[in-house]
Amino acid sequence: MKMKGTILVLTNNIRSICSFRREVMSAIVDAGYIVYISGMDNTDDDERIKSIEETGCKIIKTYFDSRGKNPIADYLLLLEYRNIIKHLKPQAVLTYTIKPNVYGGIACRMTNTPLIANVTGLGDAIGNLGWLQKLVVALYKIGLGKANQVFFQNSANRKFCIDHKIADNHSVLIPGSGVNLNYHTYQEYPPDGVIKFLFVTRLLKSKGTSEFLEMAETLKEKYPHTEFQILGWIVDNYQHKLEHLESKGIIKYLGITSDVRPFLKNVHATILPSYYHEGISNVNLESAANGRPVITTNIPGCRETVDDNITGFIVNERSVDDLIAGVERFILLPYNQKVLMGQNARKKVEQEFDRKIVVRAYLDCINHIKYPPKKNIKNIAVR
Repeated sequence: MKMKGTILVLTNNIRSICSFRREVMSAIVDAGYIVYISGMDNTDDDERIKSIEETGCKIIKTYFDSRGKNPIADYLLLLEYRNIIKHLKPQAVLTYTIKPNVYGGIACRMTNTPLIANVTGLGDAIGNLGWLQKLVVALYKIGLGKANQVFFQNSANRKFCIDHKIADNHSVLIPGSGVNLNYHTYQEYPPDGVIKFLFVTRLLKSKGTSEFLEMAETLKEKYPHTEFQILGWIVDNYQHKLEHLESKGIIKYLGITSDVRPFLKNVHATILPSYYHEGISNVNLESAANGRPVITTNIPGCRETVDDNITGFIVNERSVDDLIAGVERFILLPYNQKVLMGQNARKKVEQEFDRKIVVRAYLDCINHIKYPPKKNIKNIAVR
């Protein structure tokens, strides 16, 4: 096959590309492009890094702090992106997450390179009404203002950006990252008995970790035939609290995993009480694809994944009382209604969140960009 050119992908962590965008990358390679992915290359994720390399993608190690607020470090990241673009001379740059969108977008403007951005969430700063929000909006305007296409994962993020004239005439709504329905298949619902819940997350305050732990304390005492499991990285300072609650038999901490399916198989529902500015919650999509009802909050990126009372329950964010009420409602449901909720959840993702929809959107966008000729591509260090 004759190669069509080079596509550069900028992301905060290559792990997320492996987990949620592997099919998109593979399809772009199969369409005849050389794909470079720039991002953090964690040594503990070698298997997933190898899996993305097996699609034909090339890895460029780019180190930065996705949550850092050091302007000098961010300026150096901008220069790093500009340097990569100047060397590769890609036909287009695909960006994911906040800093790659902003600083990758600025680097594309500096080098006159086509940009296809994906707003996977606007971040906590957008929730502020002061100078920080104004600064973030200004950066987004510079980074995304000349993008050829901006993909949004939920309508609230898209509306915010249109209202603030960030991406008013080149935005498209897609179903998040979608979910691979061949990998995440429907799993037989577990038998009645001890009702098991799973919280899959990075243990951040903004993911509703404190609310989950308080809810578990309350309901475990009231309903001893329940089990509250946690799976994910401990990011904020929850280590001592988890150890204390686990010693009392209130929660079970399961560690971390690269494959959530065996853990979903054994639970009756998943819980995500997030108030973080999600794009579309991949955890909720994967849970539903495996046939598990989802209890989540009424925020953009979460509420789109659940049909209330049909595929799970939607509760108010930052409210322990509302979370307790929602989980208790599920506990008291007859077993056959729990099973039906799981079946409905699977049908919802099949109809609305198939990852093939996202793959088609990217290929269509890439194929319709008019590229200037690129010559004299120089070599840069790849993994």
